[in-house]
Amino acid sequence: MRVRLALAAGILLASAVTPFAHAEGTDDLSVDGYGTLGADGTVTLSGSYRCLDDSEGPVFVGSTLVQGDRSAGIGGTRAVCDGHLHEWINTSVVKEPAYRPGAARVQATLLQLTAGRTGLPTPDFLAVAESPVDLR
Repeated sequence: MRVRLALAAGILLASAVTPFAHAEGTDDLSVDGYGTLGADGTVTLSGSYRCLDDSEGPVFVGSTLVQGDRSAGIGGTRAVCDGHLHEWINTSVVKEPAYRPGAARVQATLLQLTAGRTGLPTPDFLAVAESPVDLR
């Protein structure tokens, strides 16, 4: 009985601590469950992010939309790295072949560009998210 109580207390403690630590102490990225399609081929995707430090270089939220064998980068948003949760919205015009309403996937990245050894920008992936979306 004591083992069960100790195990239950440990699980409750871990579940209480982990979300707070994750929410406040790490870079994070999510994708909303839907995207919009405009009549002119405009695709808009969104979600939320949190990043803690951009002192080493600028941070961006990039997204790729995948539907069937079609894949295209959809915009890029400059991130504000202040430890708070922010919304990101990426938009691009995608012509042929156009996306269609229905099921698709979004791959999103929270990416920091830092100066590499040669002085050229080097990408550092802070967070990655992949999610199914419904295109409307």
